[in-house]
Order: sequence, then structure tokens, then C-alpha cells
Amino acid sequence: MPPIYHETTIADVALIEPPAHGDDRGRFVETYRREWLPKGREMIQGNRSEKVAGSLVGLHYHLHQADYWYVLRGTARVVLADLRVGSPTENATMVVDLDGENERGLFIPPGVAHGFAALTDILLWYLVDGYYNPNDELGVAFDDPALGVDWGLEDPVVSERDRQNPIVTGIPEALRPTWGLRT
Repeated sequence: MPPIYHETTIADVALIEPPAHGDDRGRFVETYRREWLPKGREMIQGNRSEKVAGSLVGLHYHLHQADYWYVLRGTARVVLADLRVGSPTENATMVVDLDGENERGLFIPPGVAHGFAALTDILLWYLVDGYYNPNDELGVAFDDPALGVDWGLEDPVVSERDRQNPIVTGIPEALRPTWGLRT
């Protein structure tokens, strides 16, 4: 079993450090195992995201979906914000750099907003425990002053969708995630 760090900054977030095995030919890493996250549901969809340096994605969140992220190439500054009403870590933010040289996976539970800044060109591989559902694709402003996030970028390239996300206090009550509820 690899080292698994259950974060205290944001409840239910986990950082996993799977071991790498290598020789002159290259390296092998088992990046994910279901048994590493016994509280999580089965991951059912895999996705690939490639971004150029200077890109910023997020902050996105889901009411019903968890993610598992693993950066294969480059460096991503990952930002998490606990939006779950009633969570013991409600309103906490967390920043972690993931890169393709250091083996670390990141489990993100439903209700925790997540995004990343591509500090270099990156290749992100991630799994989700629900199929794409446009009604569960929600967001919060990446530049909300209440979050106080240092993305590590001077002038980020951000999608129009992400520029339109509301600040945390502007999230409609019906779209606020609740601690402990997951369907």
C-alpha cells in the first residue's frame, strides 16, 4: 500500500504517493487502485486534459461526483476550496503542486471546488466516479477575493465559462453542496 495522506486542511481530500519502478528503459507507476480509497465510489470514466503554460482551469465543483487527478507531465498548481455547508473544513482552501516527476495522485470529493494553473505545459489524467452530467458541472470564481488564492500566474488564460462563475457568496442555495450528502 502506498503512502496515503488524508488531508486535514480539507476533509476527505487525500494525496496518494504510489511508488515508481524504473531502470534504463524508463519507469512504471501504478497510478490508481480502488482499494486505496475505501470511502470513494468506483471510478467509471477516465479523462485527459492537456493545457499550455499559463492556462487556468476552474474553479469547478460537483454535487455528486468525485475526481482522482494525476499529472503525467509538467507542473500544475492545484487549488481546492471546501464549499460543503456543514463540513468541518467549510470554506477552507488548499494549494498543492502536482507534477509529472513526483508521483502523487489527488482524490477530490464532491462539493470541493477544484482547479489548476498550468505552471508549465501539462498533461493531466483524471478519473471520475460519474458520467458527464451538464447539470452537475458547476463553478465558482477563480479570482474570488474571499478565497485569496495565489495561482502562480501573472496573466492567466481563462475560458469564458470560468470567467462567468459566481463568487462563493453568489452561489444559489440550491447549488451549494452539503456535507455528508452524496447521491
